[in-house]
Amino acid sequence: MQLNDFFSKHLPFKTAVKSAYLGFKTRPQRKRMHFAKEKSVRVSYGQSHVPTFNEVAFGGMVKFQWMQTLYPNNPELFNILYMVSSQPPEGAEHIANTAKKIGAHFAWNQNGVAYPGWYGWRWKERNQRMAKTLHMADHVFYQSEFCQMAADEFLGPCKSESEILYNPVNTEIFTPATPSPNELILLLAGNQYQHYRLKNALETLALVKKQYPEAKILITGKLNWLPDQQETRRMAQEWIDQLGIANSVTFYGPYNQSEAPKIFQSAHILLHTRYNDPCPTVVLEALASGLPVVYSNSGGTPELVGPDAGIGIDTQLNWEKEQPPSPDALADAVLKIVANRNAYVQAARARAVTKFDIKPWLQRHQDVFESLLAH
Repeated sequence: MQLNDFFSKHLPFKTAVKSAYLGFKTRPQRKRMHFAKEKSVRVSYGQSHVPTFNEVAFGGMVKFQWMQTLYPNNPELFNILYMVSSQPPEGAEHIANTAKKIGAHFAWNQNGVAYPGWYGWRWKERNQRMAKTLHMADHVFYQSEFCQMAADEFLGPCKSESEILYNPVNTEIFTPATPSPNELILLLAGNQYQHYRLKNALETLALVKKQYPEAKILITGKLNWLPDQQETRRMAQEWIDQLGIANSVTFYGPYNQSEAPKIFQSAHILLHTRYNDPCPTVVLEALASGLPVVYSNSGGTPELVGPDAGIGIDTQLNWEKEQPPSPDALADAVLKIVANRNAYVQAARARAVTKFDIKPWLQRHQDVFESLLAH
């Protein structure tokens, strides 16, 4: 599908609906909250509705889709409130405060924080709201060591019980396939809400095509780094035309969790160009699908990929300015993986299964929630 076809297929961008990390507005629970007195765990996610697997979701909401397999959403009658920092509902602080007043326990899942380099001038305001909610929690799950470090730096260390619990992946659903050995398909997954992520990926493809002329790239999600969707389209098309790769770029658009496994199985390598990504689920889904990862060696991504399942492009920690990896370095890494891809594939799959499978993740939540109720 060419760029113009993709944009004619999907709805126009609405400025009120941005990416999870730019304040994606979910539907808060509106009805009166009541404490569930029974001993069994009843969870509210602070939302009137958590999407099903057939609905498009991203960021923190994907975790709650999986949580619902264990604890369905109970927005009115509950004893555990569980919310995530990357996608809090409107009025999250008020919801947490009210929940605690009625006697419920509050667990908080902490992703990244706002900082000047990517969030802009309102980063302090965003962090102030996040800090108030975090410090009300009875238990905090940090999604990575990087998440805890950033939260301690910008929000202050929490005084409640806390732990690092990496995001999960269902390794029975996300499994390796065998894409055509005569092709090389790169995948840029998630939503493209920072222009450099797409631009660097396209430039990387152009460089890789010098050695692999048939190389292609599959790009998912919305292209929404600007409120003006027409200008966003123009920029993307201009980059593609300048690089001469129009026939090698496919835009898939937003996808749901039911579609996700086939998307990852159709590619050979995940190209993850985001700087300081706290704990990207798309990386875990790629690993489980046997995709080696070429990434920015920043944020929490190195903790996920480890030393053998991909190649990271070194950079410096900088809160004031984004420092994305260069296309030259990304292309070199892609070519190195291609030369020894089977070893990387096996390492990727093994890492996902042994460290990030969803079953222990769900079990840990069950243990924590039952412990909170026992006190």
